[in-house]
Amino acid sequence: MKSQINILRQLQELVLTRDEHHQTGDGSHLDALNSSIESLRTKLEPLASALFARLYKKHHVVISAMTNDCCAVCGMHVPIAQGQQVRLAKHLVTCSSCGRILFAADDGAPRNVTEPTDRDEAPKTGISRFSAEELMVVDLDVASKEEVISVLASAMETNKFIANADSLVTAALERESVLSTAIEEGIAFPHVRGVEGGGLCLAMGVSKKGIDWDGQKVNIVFLSAIPVAVSAFYLRLMSGLMQSFSKAAARKSLLEAKDSASLWKALCKATRTTVK
Repeated sequence: MKSQINILRQLQELVLTRDEHHQTGDGSHLDALNSSIESLRTKLEPLASALFARLYKKHHVVISAMTNDCCAVCGMHVPIAQGQQVRLAKHLVTCSSCGRILFAADDGAPRNVTEPTDRDEAPKTGISRFSAEELMVVDLDVASKEEVISVLASAMETNKFIANADSLVTAALERESVLSTAIEEGIAFPHVRGVEGGGLCLAMGVSKKGIDWDGQKVNIVFLSAIPVAVSAFYLRLMSGLMQSFSKAAARKSLLEAKDSASLWKALCKATRTTVK
């Protein structure tokens, strides 16, 4: 059954990638994505295929990691006996609360390790809910997408936002192999879904000279680590960022930043009405 769970995980990633393409792309890759999705679905056994179809009618997130003995999507505690069945993976096990198919989280997978916010602190708003000045990288001195993703992932790990930067880089590049996240205006949105343990985390880097990203010149890169439960929200975040930086003046303000503090200030200013 482990092979079926792996197929379901790949299938969900393709479905969510298609959702992203609807949001940010020109539709040119929809046929290829649909073909890949249908090809994977034919590899599901009848029971798994029927369960996938039933869950897909309700929501596009049909499979969830079990982390700390809880469903990563709804947060419901998984009973000990059921948790053991999830780890053994001899048959499909669903969450008793949200109904999603459960799988055991991978050892060594990247995790969000951000410390909980002090209750006495003022609640964060806008882009500061997901990022911070420490995750701003000015004047990237790299030439490839592999290098920039590594730099941004290292910033996340060094500043204790995520654990296992190497694993995050590997997963981000695997996602890029499915469909490039570079869009018009010299922006790229590499990301990894399934980074559980906390909220969505976003790092940003800028390069004045530009980075070769699958044949496109990219100057602004947003790397995101996304819990699967907020996959739908991530689409709204991307939309807000795209709206902000569709304007040349906003992009220029990032590229002219001299240090992480001024870059952070420029990001907050550009997104104050588009990222809630």
